Amino acid sequence: MIDPDTRAADWVADGDAEDAEDAEEMPLSLRLSIADALTLGNATCGFMAVYFTTTGILIPHLTGSTETGMARNSAATAVILMLAAAIFDLFDGIVARKLRSSPMGAELDNLSDLISFGLAPAYFVLVYGMVTPGAQQKVSAVAAIVVLLAVVLRLARFSCVTLKDGMFQGMPSPFGALTVVSIVLLELPFIPTLLAIIGVAWLMVSRVEYPKPRGILAVAMLSWIVGAMGMLAAWAFDAPGGQLLLQTGCALQVVLGAVIPLFATARRVNTFRGNRRESREARQAEAAQLP
Repeated sequence: MIDPDTRAADWVADGDAEDAEDAEEMPLSLRLSIADALTLGNATCGFMAVYFTTTGILIPHLTGSTETGMARNSAATAVILMLAAAIFDLFDGIVARKLRSSPMGAELDNLSDLISFGLAPAYFVLVYGMVTPGAQQKVSAVAAIVVLLAVVLRLARFSCVTLKDGMFQGMPSPFGALTVVSIVLLELPFIPTLLAIIGVAWLMVSRVEYPKPRGILAVAMLSWIVGAMGMLAAWAFDAPGGQLLLQTGCALQVVLGAVIPLFATARRVNTFRGNRRESREARQAEAAQLP
């Protein structure tokens, strides 16, 4: 996810007279940039994740198919596509900051994020409630709606609220989507799974501050996503230790989702205490200077 102001620059390259005439004929709002193309790749991955969840998991379940390998491969493919969407989302921000972008870049980014990190994981939760023994379909549908609405509210607030540079307010939707999917893949009992999913949805609309993925953090995030893809591929092809790798990766994702807010809250508390201490010391110094 990127700042709207980084996507608001005009995308008009210098060229010869003929190119300039073509640029004048095409409305500015209809011209796409390289960053926009990456954003559209994000949306495509999100849609295909929904497709594989439907054709590989939901339809075989409804038709009574007993082929578990197909469901496992389709689930892995759907999650890998969400991870690919996160990569597109990461790089479209980097490209938009380095190059000029179209005026509609910020809107494209939010709409694509809604598909890949709102609709796709919410649909994954919904299908989980339909195909998993012991799960309650109607309750799972409510949890899926909560996830979807949390992403909608989070993206809307992102467009309206201005924060200090380098920080997000609320868990970023890509991170939240991957945490939700990780909770489902852990195959915990239904009630803990449901509570954890709702907890992630709450974090996405909370006021907890998260650092933006830039510099070393962006490299670490990209490395984690690539590693997660490898774990999913090992699980999908039933490689030795693939199940353990998947559970380990999902558990680490969930732990990160729980630990980061704790560190952020502790940092805010320490900052608040430091400001109070400085204010008290300043008042004491002023009082000591009075005759």
